[in-house]
Amino acid sequence: MSSTELRHTALDALHRSLGATMTDFAGWDMPLRYASEREEHVAVRTRAGLFDLSHMGEITVTGADAAALLNFALVGNIGSVGVGRARYTMICRADGGILDDLIVYRLAETEYMVVANASNAQVVLDALTERAAGFDAEVRDDRDAYALIAVQGPESPGILKSVTDADLDGLKYYAGLPGTVAGVPALIARTGYTGEDGFELFVKPEHAVALWEALTEAGAGVGLIPCGLSCRDTLRLEAGMPLYGHELTTALTPFDAGLGRVVKFEKDGDFVGREALTAAATRAGENPPRVLVGLVAEGRRVPRAGFPVVSGGRVIGEVTSGAPSPTLGRPVAMAYVDAAHAAPGTEGVGVDIRGSHEPYEVVALPFYKRQK
Repeated sequence: MSSTELRHTALDALHRSLGATMTDFAGWDMPLRYASEREEHVAVRTRAGLFDLSHMGEITVTGADAAALLNFALVGNIGSVGVGRARYTMICRADGGILDDLIVYRLAETEYMVVANASNAQVVLDALTERAAGFDAEVRDDRDAYALIAVQGPESPGILKSVTDADLDGLKYYAGLPGTVAGVPALIARTGYTGEDGFELFVKPEHAVALWEALTEAGAGVGLIPCGLSCRDTLRLEAGMPLYGHELTTALTPFDAGLGRVVKFEKDGDFVGREALTAAATRAGENPPRVLVGLVAEGRRVPRAGFPVVSGGRVIGEVTSGAPSPTLGRPVAMAYVDAAHAAPGTEGVGVDIRGSHEPYEVVALPFYKRQK
């Protein structure tokens, strides 16, 4: 297989039969949209959407020292995660730069699943393998062992309940349990990247089509539709969730990104980046660098990543993500701006869109928060 050949998920033929527009995403041929991005976005906010996320990178860590290895390799306190629970965390370089943001699931006493972003899966696998030296733990590449299907939106609990007898009511946010969904063995996780309630289902690739079809049938009466990566991006943007390569990069520490809370200095022992992150925490407390904020357009022009944020004729920041917000009915953006301009309601802030300074309102993130 040539290095330029795109990888295909187990649902590839199904996506094509549904008329999906496909796109290269981190080396995978993935559905961008099926029909209307806006309709898919609104379906997830009001009903439910079905996503193929099989491009994500699953890495299994097992062994007596699995928790100790992850505590050393990652910035979070993974040893304190209970069996059946999950935690959002990050893996950093020794200089504190973010290599990736991750979700770690504790599947058993000495077994964890680390889920990395598709674009960083190999980088994370290599880093964990390297950092495992001296630990009684095995790092296993399980990217080909799983397909990942997500059902997201307010109708998702009802849809899933109709095809499983797993205890969904008892399944908390950021928890997972093994169960059977539509006759298929699955790890059922109450996680997602949309700002809505929902579930992510890890299954063997050979079971993916049957599960997708069963969920499609179960959700037909309540308006569930297939959704592509495009609306996943606008959903996470409205929910103020960072995207690696945009809000998170190796040039930024978790403190620069306003996510210092994921760094657990109180855990026992050393961890990669501890010294650099201690200094970054001090800097952020004394003299905050640019701050991640929300921007809402007063007009209709859409800002894109890399566009300058301006005030008083000078550049005060940069857009990291921007898109039309179907929920707000106006373009929105996340941007890093100088701390002096970061307070919600700050006057005179604009985005330079191809030479024209378009007025924007500075707001606190997220743009959208679902009603519990």
